[in-house]
Amino acid sequence: MPDPQPQPQPQSSQDGGTPDVYLLFVHEPYYPGPGAQEINTTVVAADSLLHPHVRQPDGVRIHDRLTQGRQPGEIVPLSTLTYELNGGADWPYVGDWEGVTNDLVQLVHAGRCDALSLGLSEVARALLCTGPHGQVRAYGATADELVIYGSTERGVVLQEVGMYLTGIATEQPFWPGDSLLPPLGRLA
Repeated sequence: MPDPQPQPQPQSSQDGGTPDVYLLFVHEPYYPGPGAQEINTTVVAADSLLHPHVRQPDGVRIHDRLTQGRQPGEIVPLSTLTYELNGGADWPYVGDWEGVTNDLVQLVHAGRCDALSLGLSEVARALLCTGPHGQVRAYGATADELVIYGSTERGVVLQEVGMYLTGIATEQPFWPGDSLLPPLGRLA
């Protein structure tokens, strides 16, 4: 069903990309401290990809793909980029997403950028790891039946993440780090 509300058009920044876009990626779980909840998903400002401690030029190229044609404030899962890149077949032409996301996790650990670190459930993580039209099948022990989760449930997970992010970002904008590289298309 089409959305009856008109959507705001993306505003172009100096590099032609949309400002205030966020990258969401699922990673190996870690525990930030004793008794802390597992962290398995991270959200960073797209501009964190321009950090000099992130694998380059891969981070700059992924930033370009991430920010083109988006809405301000949009949270883009890495799996959505994979879907847009011909199901992942075009990643070699853009960059090493695994190396970049590992670098981003290290950047977050070192406090060199702001991040929203989350401990999502198995189903929520699985939904964020599938593309926008993927499905996750899980056995529901209470109902003794197979439960199928899809794009609607994925959208709900992204909305919940967006609410957390909005609560944090309204207090202070996400800091992507210092000494950022220029994005593609912008003269240094």
